[in-house]
Amino acid sequence: MPLPYATSHLRKLRRLAPAALGALALLAACQRAAAPTTAATTPLTTAAPAAPAAPQWSPRVTKLLAQMTLEEKIGQMTQLTNAAINHTGEQKDVSLDSAKLVPFVRDYGVGSFLNGEAVPPQQWLRTLAALQRITMRESRLHIPMLYGIDHMHGASYVSGAAIFPHNINLGATFNPEFARQEARATVMESADLGHLWVFAPVLDLGLNVYWPRFYETYGEDPLVAATLGAAYVTELQGNQDILPYKVAGCGKHFLGYSDPRNGWDRTNALIPEQRIQEFFRPSFQAAIDAGLKTVMVNSGEINGEPVHSSKAILTDLLRTQMGFKGVAVTDWQDILRLVTVQKTEPNEKEATFRCLDAGIDMAMTPYNTNFCRLVKELVQEGRLTQARIDLSAGRVLTLKEELGLFDNPLPRADRLGRIGAPEHRQHALEAARESIVLLKNEQNTLPLTPARVKRLLVVGPSADSRANLAGGWTLAWQGRAESQYPADVPSLLTALRREYPQAVIETVPYQDAAGKPLAASVLAAARRADAVVLALGEKPYAEGLGNTNDLTLPADQQALVRTAQSSGKPTVLVMIGGRPNIIRPVADGSPAILWAGLPGFGGGQALAEIISGTTNPSGKLPFTYPQAAGHIANYHHDNNENSLELSDFGAGFENRDTKAIKTTMLTEYGTGLSYTSFRYANLQLADSVLSSNGTVRATVQVTNTGPRVGKEAVLWFLTDEVGRITRPVRLLKHFEKQSFAPGETRTLTFAIEPQRDLSYPAASGQRLLEDGFFTLRVGDQKARFRYAGATAQATGR
Repeated sequence: MPLPYATSHLRKLRRLAPAALGALALLAACQRAAAPTTAATTPLTTAAPAAPAAPQWSPRVTKLLAQMTLEEKIGQMTQLTNAAINHTGEQKDVSLDSAKLVPFVRDYGVGSFLNGEAVPPQQWLRTLAALQRITMRESRLHIPMLYGIDHMHGASYVSGAAIFPHNINLGATFNPEFARQEARATVMESADLGHLWVFAPVLDLGLNVYWPRFYETYGEDPLVAATLGAAYVTELQGNQDILPYKVAGCGKHFLGYSDPRNGWDRTNALIPEQRIQEFFRPSFQAAIDAGLKTVMVNSGEINGEPVHSSKAILTDLLRTQMGFKGVAVTDWQDILRLVTVQKTEPNEKEATFRCLDAGIDMAMTPYNTNFCRLVKELVQEGRLTQARIDLSAGRVLTLKEELGLFDNPLPRADRLGRIGAPEHRQHALEAARESIVLLKNEQNTLPLTPARVKRLLVVGPSADSRANLAGGWTLAWQGRAESQYPADVPSLLTALRREYPQAVIETVPYQDAAGKPLAASVLAAARRADAVVLALGEKPYAEGLGNTNDLTLPADQQALVRTAQSSGKPTVLVMIGGRPNIIRPVADGSPAILWAGLPGFGGGQALAEIISGTTNPSGKLPFTYPQAAGHIANYHHDNNENSLELSDFGAGFENRDTKAIKTTMLTEYGTGLSYTSFRYANLQLADSVLSSNGTVRATVQVTNTGPRVGKEAVLWFLTDEVGRITRPVRLLKHFEKQSFAPGETRTLTFAIEPQRDLSYPAASGQRLLEDGFFTLRVGDQKARFRYAGATAQATGR
């Protein structure tokens, strides 16, 4: 069923966000997915929206469209991989074969290229300068090409660049400044090379922890994803220090990609329309309001319909409701996928028609020019109009003009000293420090201060691995062999040896070349040590190659943990990887657990500092850590999720143990310990009843009651106690992170605005604001209040 249109209020949204957003403005904007209307008890009717106005092109774009042939326009809608124009046909080859390139530009007008791997900046300069010169020479109207690249956590395809933690770690910081700093480092280190289209940020929600792209998300909360995503987009596209160049961001992957039913990549998601509006839309809406220039489309399906061919999603929702005016690009070969995998179209021609009719502007084909031929045929047959082609070609040309490509098409070599700049690496390190989460710390096992440690055993698959710290999309799509990572990037083992210069930091293999456990040597080393750091987790992966059937910590790693635990020495579990491994079978036997995620090139040092106590951990989980590999629940589930009561089944079940059934989370969303302690007190509401136009001020006092400086992310949750549409048990509405000196008390404030904070969307996108009671929670404090504005409005009071 198509997604209905929303109220005309929605079209005003794109004018709300200024060119530059401060952190406080972002917090408000990300929840403003639509300007709400009020309803006392029932949804309001919505008038049919007016058709979008015809685009108003600039004089340059208007002139070009008048001069271009049909073939040249279609060429602007085509994107090819670098493998189609290099010498070897491999994506890792960042070279240029002009004999392959020239026909693509001269005969088909191809206007965009993508891909590659990390090579020295000088190589990128040579290749992209030659690519641009040939493109402009062979293009009849001298239209420059636009190069797209997967810089997912820093300029990750440029050798020597600063590599930040992945997005899941940035979500754990609850600090949008790190998203901004990552975007800044990315453009400062790559824009001069000709990388003016960055395929980031990922704005999907990390809801299904099986999904192999989970680590690319900011976590499971729409407010966090919206806030950090908008901060990233604002800096990436608005940075003034890269002038005369500008860079386009690309919001991925519109929309609902991250919650597939079976957890595998590029598969079907079953998502009600109301849930799309409430959970999956806000992060994209905030980025669009911040000026997002392009989106990449979800490769999977929603409710059985491929998103690439869904006019309801790509036109009705994205364009009409959400006000997006930029370029919508397919993902890798996804038009053809409708034929070969999803099987919703009989051939590539029908698939091409369906996707363009739905709203696609550019096809990442990415190997051939079939798209060019098929679109031309569709126009000649009258199935696609010239106006439809002009619309997408005009959007692409407008994007190139906005990026300054017509005026400054060539890269430059005089600012390469910015690549890997100390300040960028420092920001990446600081992000890693604030992203690591202390999940458990019984008997103050951590920190292992140097005075307590004379000998430390560091063992496990991630102990001496730089690749595991960085994950996929680092240097190459699936990462690279360990030997190919920069020598100056410390592994956890190397960093611990630096952190404890007076101690013996030992490591031993935990299995032989055949995978047979070496339990005896591990046990002997553990008994010699004062403590054991167990570096566990996953090797790098990206996309479908990371599909898994089981999140349980692998048996060999469980055996390693049990061996170390049997030594009687304190053990610290360090979980490194892109999604949570199920550690329940071994968690109880270790007094300390750190979730490290994928902290990037600064991750080894950040972990060593936290283990030693040099750095006080302040990260909080941006997702719900599952207890078992079966049932998984996000923190904002509705009350049905954990509502089993024995009385529901009548007599005879009174003695049934339901603890395992009702407890689905190992740790809750927002969990995170510190080496100091924080007390929340005196939660106050300025009023207990809110009116339709009122705002109520909530305050809480937060005190650092411990012995050292610490940072605390203060998370404010609201519960709508009764809703016509079942409401989440709680939903994050505001957050901020501050540093507290020992003994310091601060009063933090959350101004509750009914239309922003108390309303929710119907399936149409229309906002509903209902009378009733709400509960506010922050820390261990809670307060109840009532909203009575809808009835007052209806009666004219």
